[in-house]
Amino acid sequence: MPKIKKAKKAKIKKKIAKKIAKKSAKVKVVKKIEIRPIKLVSKNTYSPENKIEIKKIKKQLTAKKLYDVKDFVVYPKHGVGKIIAVEKATIGEIEIHFYKIFIEKEKLTLTVPINQQTNLRSISTINQINKCITILKSKPKIKRTMWSRRAQEYDLKINSGKIYELAEVVKDLNKTSHVIADQSYSERQLFEKAYERLKSEFEAVLKVTPEDVQKKMDKALGRDQNITDVE
Repeated sequence: MPKIKKAKKAKIKKKIAKKIAKKSAKVKVVKKIEIRPIKLVSKNTYSPENKIEIKKIKKQLTAKKLYDVKDFVVYPKHGVGKIIAVEKATIGEIEIHFYKIFIEKEKLTLTVPINQQTNLRSISTINQINKCITILKSKPKIKRTMWSRRAQEYDLKINSGKIYELAEVVKDLNKTSHVIADQSYSERQLFEKAYERLKSEFEAVLKVTPEDVQKKMDKALGRDQNITDVE
């Protein structure tokens, strides 16, 4: 009897061992054929690192072109000039359109961006020139303030770009005498600056020779025809 029991126990142990072996074998097989999911990347997707930057040339703030080539304009600080070209250039990735203006009296060429053309003005009309002649014929205003203060006021008027203010400076600083001592050096310089600015605009509007313009202005001012050359 004890031998039979031992034999049965041995069989049971073998069966249990076989079952365990089968289970472990299945587990090993499962581990071998385990497949991890693969993430598919779309062709249309890209990372920020792969992003291609496209640099665009920025354009200058749009402004309508008011003047054309060969037009005469007035730039306040330099006087009458002629537009010789309208060009464009790229500066600092910005496309800029600008006028090239030649100032004959100063032999100077200015570059003025079109979006800053408010600094320019068209030359005067015939009616405005006639009003300037009337101003030149009127009596000068005599001010009793210090010359340094008056000089600043005259300089501001000269560089204002306003033709009537320019005519007023010429009228107020005009001397009909041949005597140079009647006018200080700085006073004379301001007068000549204003006189030449006004004269150049008269020439552009009236389309006459500088000599004819000088005669017209000197007559209105009551100056001797040769006073400019003598001084």
